[in-house]
Amino acid sequence: MTSMGNTRRMMSVGLIGAALALTLAAPARAGETPTAATDRNTAGWELTPTGTDARFRGLAPVDRRTAWAAGSKGTVLRTTDGGRSWRDVSPPGAGELEFRDVEAFDARRAVVLAIGEGEASRVLRTEDGGVTWTESFRNTDPRAFYDCMTFFDRRHGLAMSDPVDGKYRILATRDGGRSWQVLPNTGMPDALPGEAGFAASGQCLVSAGPRDVWLATGGGATARVLHSADRGLTWTATVTPIPAGDPARGVFGLAFRDRAHGIAVGGDYRKDQPSPQAGAVTGNGGRGWRASATPPPAYRSGVAWLPHSRNAALAVGPTGTDLTIDGGRTWRTVDTGSYDTVDCTPDGSCWAAGEKGRIARLGRR
Repeated sequence: MTSMGNTRRMMSVGLIGAALALTLAAPARAGETPTAATDRNTAGWELTPTGTDARFRGLAPVDRRTAWAAGSKGTVLRTTDGGRSWRDVSPPGAGELEFRDVEAFDARRAVVLAIGEGEASRVLRTEDGGVTWTESFRNTDPRAFYDCMTFFDRRHGLAMSDPVDGKYRILATRDGGRSWQVLPNTGMPDALPGEAGFAASGQCLVSAGPRDVWLATGGGATARVLHSADRGLTWTATVTPIPAGDPARGVFGLAFRDRAHGIAVGGDYRKDQPSPQAGAVTGNGGRGWRASATPPPAYRSGVAWLPHSRNAALAVGPTGTDLTIDGGRTWRTVDTGSYDTVDCTPDGSCWAAGEKGRIARLGRR
């Protein structure tokens, strides 16, 4: 095995070990990092000082040191020291915007998505670490409401809107978010009555590899996942076992570790409503979904595979974090702090973000 291969293997084993340590953790009070009875050096979420009370549903960690977060009140933060400090790099005059997704290419280049009806839906881009921003798209159709975006690489990306004229609308860029075009909808299946996406975690539209992309839905009679293998030109829809049938229920977050293996999480986001089947898995690219045998115990909005792992993933929501070590078939709650979204980087760091300015890293105590 090459030196790089050995290094990647060590990172993989170390991170999986950290996740396994979480399964030993004793129950913690909300917002606290759990501690393991058998290991004082267990792993857990370490909150970082953000200096804001914004709610961060957009999260884009680049590596162990660099991460971006986007949230309410037009707030965008960036760290380049592993979360020890955060710099407010919010676009000027964006205080009325609700940023729900951010995609970052490195410490200087990032794209953020603001959601809302009509002109509230916008895309902005920075090439200098947030010192300056350029608006590259503003929605002028009052029927459109953009929810999420994803990038296949540094140039090609998509954003999705709730249905317009009965079909989801897809926006595409070929130049890293500098310009956008609405794709034709001839290859998009009809939306169900009442169906829409959820702008809850930046994970209702996700990609894996150079061409595959998946779109999560809810609100209709069934919760579906739509898949495209040609960067959004043609789509197929598959029903998932996650309950829908109400505007508050459906699939909220997706994660694919490759073009075949994926996890879906969701439920009912209302605090007083149960979410009895909040997880599902696929091993064939979303052509079929199976309910998790032991799903997360409550609504979950974000999910992420641990780097270089075939079976370990984290899911987060307002009532806690859950861990799976069998590819999403069974889940165990390992933290009770509130987070809306989670993401991990190829070099072995995992981050989570949510309400009241909460941004955390998975680390050892």
